[in-house]
Amino acid sequence: MGPDGGPPVVWDVVVVGAGPAGASAASAAAVAGRRVLLLEKAELPRYKTCGGGIIGPSRDALPPGFELPLQDRVKAVTFSHNGRFSRTRRSRRMLFGLINRPEFDAQLVEHAQKAGAELRTGATVTRVEQHGQSVPDRRTVAVVLADGETVLARAVVGADGSASRIGAHVGVKLGQVDLGLEAEIPVPPSVAEDWKGRVLIDWGPLPGSYGWVFPKGDTLTVGVISARGEGAATKRYLEDFVARLGLAGFEPAISSGHLTRCRTDDSPLSRGRVLVCGDAAGLLEPWTREGISFALRSGRLAGEWAVRVAEAGDAVDARRQALNYAFAIKAGLGVEMAVGRRMLALFERRPGLLHATITGLRPAWNAFADITRGSATLGGLVRGNGLARRAIDLLDRRMDTESGVGPAGRGVTARKDEETGQEGQEGPAEDAAPAASVKPGERGAADGTQVPETS
Repeated sequence: MGPDGGPPVVWDVVVVGAGPAGASAASAAAVAGRRVLLLEKAELPRYKTCGGGIIGPSRDALPPGFELPLQDRVKAVTFSHNGRFSRTRRSRRMLFGLINRPEFDAQLVEHAQKAGAELRTGATVTRVEQHGQSVPDRRTVAVVLADGETVLARAVVGADGSASRIGAHVGVKLGQVDLGLEAEIPVPPSVAEDWKGRVLIDWGPLPGSYGWVFPKGDTLTVGVISARGEGAATKRYLEDFVARLGLAGFEPAISSGHLTRCRTDDSPLSRGRVLVCGDAAGLLEPWTREGISFALRSGRLAGEWAVRVAEAGDAVDARRQALNYAFAIKAGLGVEMAVGRRMLALFERRPGLLHATITGLRPAWNAFADITRGSATLGGLVRGNGLARRAIDLLDRRMDTESGVGPAGRGVTARKDEETGQEGQEGPAEDAAPAASVKPGERGAADGTQVPETS
């Protein structure tokens, strides 16, 4: 029943989860003039384990008029390989910005509310139903809350994170799973000043792992990420990383962990009148595990197509609109994920080569800068650069990436030898030696090394 005892209220679009993906979806649907309800189980603002880097694609996907609450503007990156061969690259222009997730997420939600979306916090969704007694007709989806209340909608967008209940309903299939550990460390002004405008990226000791330091005023966000199943080793990496940085004496204000999950290529993005986006759909960059830009972009698309699903008069039309949403995701984010998987495979096998390339070759650094600023994409650079494309193609001959689950050892089966039919056996890969321009023991900008500026 409705609030006045009349027929039950049916929302045009209900969005589950008020992170960047959900807030973007709610904004997009509300701007179109639809009745939108945004459900969030927590009270806002709330903390999320996240480095908080806002690269160019994230900035470009923000709603019109959104003002980023930047804590710092990054113009320099120090790269190291498990604490060694440190080198800093600088840029005259900002590479990317840094935000605190609680403030950023809350501001995105406020923007959605100003567009007309209604927010309900403390609302935990237990399941969605598209058939049965709770569903009055075939144009309606029932969203069931933990307190027993049922919310009705013409379309639902699942943006409820990597452990998504809506994703489970849709049947999202996840392949690559990684564990991120992070600490928010308050530091004195002298330490904060040393890090201002500069981040550190450390290629780690575990296959596919890396660590980061992101400065945010009087706090440093320090974290590491590696494949799930290496929990103890990942924790040791973080402890060693913090100690090596000289930060072990400072007490973290927050220590947290989080699993990131990448979808498989054949994973569905919808079921009936329900769409999924962001982490709930397993959409993130497989190599860096960057998720904010993927959340913002997929959320906006989900909100726009949810409006069309809500308008669909029958199941056939709803299915057509949902397939159009999936096509839009795969044509953009899907292409980037495919290249990211291949880059992760290369990184897992040859982290030293990657480090030497990005610190020793100006074109590689310029490509990194262009990607972070948003003036180029990883997929576009690989397709347009013959040398990069040939290197990736060579890697593909040694690994089977057709299943789209990730690199060898992370869900991809070994390619069978075309002549014998036997699966290939790969021995442990040795890291490439650093380039001549990166000398053992070389220190980064924190110790006074000056590196020529680039664009």
